[in-house]
Amino acid sequence: MNAPWKSGAGNGRDQFAAYLCDEASLDVIRPIAMEMGWQPEKCNKGGLRNAIQSLSITASPNILMVDLSESGDPLSDINALAEVCEPGTIVISVGQVNDVRLYRDLIASGIHDYLLKPLSPAQVRDSLAQAQAVYAAPKSSDGSGASQHISTAVIGTRGGVGASTIATSLAWLFSADNKLPTALLDLDIHFGTGALCLDLEPGRGLTDAIENPSRIDGLFIERAMIRANDNLAILSAEAPISTPLMTDGAAFLQLEEEFREAFEATVIDMPRNMLINFPQLVADVNVVVLVTELTLASARDSIRMLSWLKVNAPHARVIVVANKMQAAVSEISKSDFEASIETKIALSIAYDAKAAALAAKLGQTFADANRSNKAGAAMRELAAMVLSSREEGPTGAAEGKKASLFDKLDIKAFMSSMGTKKDAANA
Repeated sequence: MNAPWKSGAGNGRDQFAAYLCDEASLDVIRPIAMEMGWQPEKCNKGGLRNAIQSLSITASPNILMVDLSESGDPLSDINALAEVCEPGTIVISVGQVNDVRLYRDLIASGIHDYLLKPLSPAQVRDSLAQAQAVYAAPKSSDGSGASQHISTAVIGTRGGVGASTIATSLAWLFSADNKLPTALLDLDIHFGTGALCLDLEPGRGLTDAIENPSRIDGLFIERAMIRANDNLAILSAEAPISTPLMTDGAAFLQLEEEFREAFEATVIDMPRNMLINFPQLVADVNVVVLVTELTLASARDSIRMLSWLKVNAPHARVIVVANKMQAAVSEISKSDFEASIETKIALSIAYDAKAAALAAKLGQTFADANRSNKAGAAMRELAAMVLSSREEGPTGAAEGKKASLFDKLDIKAFMSSMGTKKDAANA
């Protein structure tokens, strides 16, 4: 059926449900449902209108049988059904009008089969068996979709390094420039700025997911996420700061799973404390964008986080991005920083306060509002790097033994050089 995003199997939906107008038809369907291992109580009294009403508040089953007998305009009602049905649902219609034109129109609208009343057990068995085979068969896009989906976690080594700015920009570029259906998940539950950067109200979708992880399925994703453009949807929150985060992380994992089924790209704005509380969140991430600044504290935390990622996400490609670059006032030079963390900085983004202010005033992402300056160009280069990971194998985190910052960075030499510079300046 028609819906904004696709949804795959294995998401906790019922296998089968039927909505039939008369007891005679229900008497035929219920024993067959039991034969096929389905729950007979899922065979409901009531036709298409009842199905639309019920499925507007619950997830649709994998296979749905609906009765058109009481419908005055079957094609119009079928379109209404499509609005509340999960994509991928196999729909079998039942009716008492023997009209080949109606049959063709229904098939063209996406219905799998049209059965005439009175129903016969053999007829119903054949149709349900065919529907089950169609649902279970690999979809032509499943293989490519699984290989093409890319999940990116954007993590800042310190607060204020600009990880959220980069995360929202990447999501926007994937959706607007690359035309990829993209999900943006902002995991800063209390102070997230994902929706704010896109000039949107965050809604209650993420908090509802945390409170009721069992509700998360394709239909929930479709209704809870806020659209930023035709290809981008965001799940964010502004939870009351008086309400602590009470979760075991199951909701986040379920959301990631649903995103893999429904989108081609996922961008996760992941606060670093989430790595401590929920290390499983990076288990299926393809790329980690580690955002840092050229400071002593960022060098220390980059070393620790690269070491942590090597253990907990060895499959992921790690891209180190130096943001807010101001060469003249950096605490540590780029070469010294790279030597200390034993990893090359893949990309440097210049500090541009005016560009950031412009984006905020326009209610746009940094990359969207600043397409002509160097910082905006660097954002697009980063998006290309991330997407290139589809073809490239994972590189993992930096190699090398774990060591302290003082082992890796010659602090005495660094401070000595700073003192020499000060003496020269005073002279």
